[in-house]
Amino acid sequence: MTDEQLMQLAEAFKFDCAAPMDATKLEVLEDVRNACKVNKCGCYNTTWACPPAFGDLDASRAMLRKYKRGLLVQSVQELEDDFDWEGIQALGERHGENFQKLYARLKQDYPGLLALGAGGCKNCAKCTYPDSPCRFPDKMTYSMEGFGLFVTQVCKQCGIPYNHGRGTMTYSGCFLLE
Repeated sequence: MTDEQLMQLAEAFKFDCAAPMDATKLEVLEDVRNACKVNKCGCYNTTWACPPAFGDLDASRAMLRKYKRGLLVQSVQELEDDFDWEGIQALGERHGENFQKLYARLKQDYPGLLALGAGGCKNCAKCTYPDSPCRFPDKMTYSMEGFGLFVTQVCKQCGIPYNHGRGTMTYSGCFLLE
């Protein structure tokens, strides 16, 4: 699939912004991974898609080295005010649903793709980690930050803003294709 075709797919799946990625430029940063340990999102050590379940930074680097290109997607929404939690939640749900739909579509052409999303995997109400294997490994969405990727930097490398202005919220994710 060409970059143009990928961009058209992102638009068809209702993402507000998208850009092709040069996956060889992705940089795994220890500071980003270390921020996961603070566990502000509540996913650290609770899911197969977040650290430490999938390994250390060397494991992240090894997985990322398999890919040359990808697609960055974003969902953006204006908020009523800085405390519009309903708007933030609705955006997160919209982004997650569209991300999973595009993931399923891209897997048809790229069965070995790697999906890195906004936060950890949300496919199950309760993850089986660490007691049993993942129930849906073919649908797992890893965390961009969990991989040590500084999302602001990834967006900048792709030529799209991370922050779309005051009063907006943005969710970003990416698919590494080949």
